[in-house]
Amino acid sequence: MDLQARKILFVQEFLRLNNENIISKFEHILHTEKKKLYAEKPSPMSLADFNQVINNSEEDAASGRVKETDELDKDIDAWS
Repeated sequence: MDLQARKILFVQEFLRLNNENIISKFEHILHTEKKKLYAEKPSPMSLADFNQVINNSEEDAASGRVKETDELDKDIDAWS
C-alpha cells in the first residue's frame, strides 16, 4: 500500500473517532513530530536573504558590533 492510500485510510479512521482524548493525543503527536521534522531539516535560505546576512555582518564588523572569541567563550560559560 502506498503512502497516499495509507493517508486516506488513516483520515477515514480518524473521522470515525468520537473520543476527544484520542483526538487530543493525535493532535499532540502531530505537532510534536512536525516540530522535530522542521528542527532536523531547516529550510534553505534564499540567495537574497543570504546576501543580506552577509551585508549585515559586514556592517556589524565595520561598526565594532562584534566580540572576540575569548570574550564570547566567557559569555557562553556564564550561561550555565
